[in-house]
Amino acid sequence: MRKLLYITLTLALLAAITSYAIWTRDRPGAHYLSDLRIQLAVDQGVPADHGNLLAIQPELFPTDYQSIERLHRKLAAYMQQARDKGLVNDKTIVVLPEHVGTWLMVSGEKNELYQATSLKEAMNWLAVSNPLPFLKALISARGDSRLDDAYLRMKAKRMARDYQSLFGGLAKEFHVTLVAGSIILPEPSVSQGNLQIGSGALYNSSLVFGSDGLPMGQPQRQIYPTYAESGYVKGDADKALEVIDTPAGRLGVLIGSDSWYPDNYRKLNDQHAQLVAVPAFVMGRDGWDKPWRGYKSIATPSEVSLKPEEVSEGEAWHRLTLTARAPSSLASAGVSVFLRGQFWDQRSSGQGFINSNGQTFADDGNRGARLLNIWL
Repeated sequence: MRKLLYITLTLALLAAITSYAIWTRDRPGAHYLSDLRIQLAVDQGVPADHGNLLAIQPELFPTDYQSIERLHRKLAAYMQQARDKGLVNDKTIVVLPEHVGTWLMVSGEKNELYQATSLKEAMNWLAVSNPLPFLKALISARGDSRLDDAYLRMKAKRMARDYQSLFGGLAKEFHVTLVAGSIILPEPSVSQGNLQIGSGALYNSSLVFGSDGLPMGQPQRQIYPTYAESGYVKGDADKALEVIDTPAGRLGVLIGSDSWYPDNYRKLNDQHAQLVAVPAFVMGRDGWDKPWRGYKSIATPSEVSLKPEEVSEGEAWHRLTLTARAPSSLASAGVSVFLRGQFWDQRSSGQGFINSNGQTFADDGNRGARLLNIWL
């Protein structure tokens, strides 16, 4: 009798494990509707033969990331509308926001993840649906926030491949230079034209793709991660800021609040940067209008006198981001663009703006996707 009981329990356990394994591999599709409209919020200057900086401020949701085909459809629709407005040419530099690539971590997952009511619940589904990759990533995770590290690390190889395929493909499809926002990956680098990952720390990095769809230079790593991300994302103050030659001029990229540090502009000036792209992200539905809480990293520049809660978050971005403001920045133009949308219970805010010759041209703040353009 005892032997029969053991056999029954063993068979039941095997059946449960088999069912779970089958369930984890099942990725059914779901009905998908998304707003593909985008409005032109800022259009400065006069078209000429010098090119333009074009910021695309998308409005994105988890279901947009269910597959890279869906995300391509939405971003390509934005690009096509910009082309229809005459804003896209061979010398156009398109700039996408911070973390537009990071959310590729949830691509190709089960419907339960996209239907979750909170980010925490969605991440639980991510782990449960990928048990072996998650456990492997958790073992090699670094930093204080090991769970956050593991969520990103477990699919990093696929994320890097999808990031290059998607954004390099868009650059080639529309024949533009594309600043592909940012993505968090372990030790990202470009080797023989391909974005590769390592096994070390996670970095928030941005890559620029040329009109041939290939990476231009190495990934630009963020120097000063925010407090919220510092438990699992490492800053890279030792890696030099890289300036890239584009058809529209020499381009530098500053990720997020790296654009608040005057020394970063001095480094770009030393390399004769003519244009500056700032992919950015602000968390919270009303985060843009709330009091500024100070620098989002440990380091605070000695020459900055702005104090926490003295102004709103949005006003702080306008005052601290020094693109195209001589003598701090000698660039002729700069653009800051923010990721908009809602990821489960986490809504993002931020209103894109352009700087040129000491003037700021800002988005009107309404909801929905936005284009911001300046002719060079």
